[in-house]
Amino acid sequence: MSRFSKKKLSPPKTHAFRIKFVFLFFAILSASTLLIFATLILLERQGIHVFQLKNKFFYSFVLGSFILTVLCVVISFFVAYFLMNMVIKPLDKMSDASKKIAKGDYNVQLKYHGTVREIETTIHNFNHMAKELNSVEMIRKDFIANVSHEFKTPLSSIMGYVTLLQDSELSEEKKRGYIQKIFFNIYKLNDLTDNILQISKLESQNHFSNPVTYRLDEQIREAIVILEPKWSEKHIELDIELEKIKWTGQKSLLFQVWMNLISNAIKFSNSNSKILIRLSDTPSYVKVTISDNGIGMSPETQAHIFEKFYQGDTSRREQGNGLGLALCKTIIEKCHGKIYVTSALGKGSVFMVVLPKVDESNQSTFT
Repeated sequence: MSRFSKKKLSPPKTHAFRIKFVFLFFAILSASTLLIFATLILLERQGIHVFQLKNKFFYSFVLGSFILTVLCVVISFFVAYFLMNMVIKPLDKMSDASKKIAKGDYNVQLKYHGTVREIETTIHNFNHMAKELNSVEMIRKDFIANVSHEFKTPLSSIMGYVTLLQDSELSEEKKRGYIQKIFFNIYKLNDLTDNILQISKLESQNHFSNPVTYRLDEQIREAIVILEPKWSEKHIELDIELEKIKWTGQKSLLFQVWMNLISNAIKFSNSNSKILIRLSDTPSYVKVTISDNGIGMSPETQAHIFEKFYQGDTSRREQGNGLGLALCKTIIEKCHGKIYVTSALGKGSVFMVVLPKVDESNQSTFT
């Protein structure tokens, strides 16, 4: 052990400590002065007329006591003034601001020009809390607005087609077409509801079921096979290189990640193009890369791509609800991993998922 490790560091003397010390000092000083005057009064009552004695000591004693008392009063006034302006008033303002926050006004911000470090830190933390609450409130309002919009569009379509089906002179061919479109919107609503519930559950859940050990490369191949009708329809060539990797984790959750990422790559790729899917292993992590040479994304879209309901390409809005990538990010973060995206307009996009290797004995829960 280093000789420096035994040295005890004394805590810094804060403003609160200094204020207590000043109050204690002046309390003792004031009590001593009052005791002196009480003694003088007692002597007067006993017939010893201290103020009539010609001894300079008593005159000096009385004069000094008077000056000391006046000094205590003056200093106490300044201490009280300091506390009122530097401590009491800021706390009153904070109390009023707390009432506003309790009523839903999160735009409150306090200013402090004092020198008391504890009060300054408290107000700084209060302002930070207000900003975070305001941000959460904005996200909540946007979420409600987006959910309402996402539900309203397919519901309006369903109502429209149901109205058309009431026409008795409608041909069988048109009826079948309208019914197919009704089912399409019902599936879209069902998918939207499932994604919302899944994200909500993941965000509020701290513990998951026990992880299982499985072949990660086989899971990705399974997702590719399930999506075969989509990439075959667009004549997309898949360039696949997957190392044989055994992974211990939340199997069903990660399967949704591969389904969403590969489905997105297909959706935004042009016909007769190519998608690259790679799985590689390192001593500390595994890496999955899904690349396409489709329409790509602007820097603004990349900055918001993992936000709920955000869709950079509105022309393909009917093919999704803007929750897929948000769900992917939530799942990957719950598995202690990271997801990255690089893209350029007209040059395609690259999504990379990095999952750290964790000791199986410590994988009973994910937080």
